[in-house]
Amino acid sequence: MVRDVFSVVRIMQEGVTVLLVEQNVALALSIADRAYVMENGRIVMEGSGSDLLHRDDVRRAYLGV
Repeated sequence: MVRDVFSVVRIMQEGVTVLLVEQNVALALSIADRAYVMENGRIVMEGSGSDLLHRDDVRRAYLGV
């Protein structure tokens, strides 16, 4: 099911903005141009998907790495 949802995200390549709320952090950040991390309804981090994906604190907290 998740793969099906992410296949729809291909429209991003056509310049369409997409708001994606997803629990699969690694997959979501790997395709995101811009990402926001929320905790208790507040934005606690923001940046490019790639930057957040490679931050040690994000990896420990959300990816279990």
